[in-house]
Amino acid sequence: MYEVELKVAADHDPVRSALSDAGAEPVDHVRQVDTYYDAPHREFAETDEALRLREETDLDAGETTTKLTYKGPLVEAESKTREEHETAVTDGDAAAGILDGLGFEPAATVEKERERFDLDGYTVTLDAVDGLGSFVEIEREAPESEIEAVREQAQERLRALGLDPDDQIRTSYLGLLLDADA
Repeated sequence: MYEVELKVAADHDPVRSALSDAGAEPVDHVRQVDTYYDAPHREFAETDEALRLREETDLDAGETTTKLTYKGPLVEAESKTREEHETAVTDGDAAAGILDGLGFEPAATVEKERERFDLDGYTVTLDAVDGLGSFVEIEREAPESEIEAVREQAQERLRALGLDPDDQIRTSYLGLLLDADA
């Protein structure tokens, strides 16, 4: 399965209003702390891959979950579409210990607050990323045969929210943070 994602920098207030007008349903409001790892056997920056351990706290319920995610290289030039595999982890410290024992080293941490909405089967996320600012993402999973159609529909939804898909940013938050630090 592929994650088809578009991301733009945007002020959240007009987008939140457009989401309400479009009948989008609020999903959750969370704080995420993402630790990205470097591999001992290849350079993820060169291969355009990512290995992430995410701790997510639901800001309404106060519950915390942890997930381990592998993201493959981008597969098209028109979006941030990539293969993704993710699984829940019951003990984040143990998972970090396993990665450390295998030679994976923490490379960077990205922290953000997210408000997620469901809009016609797409997830629209309002992200406030520490050190970077405000962004809007729209995403949906799709099999390889449907990537183009799902991307085009995501672009239509961005336009309906008053955003320009041509302004999309294909660089990850990790990449943006590393560029800002350089």
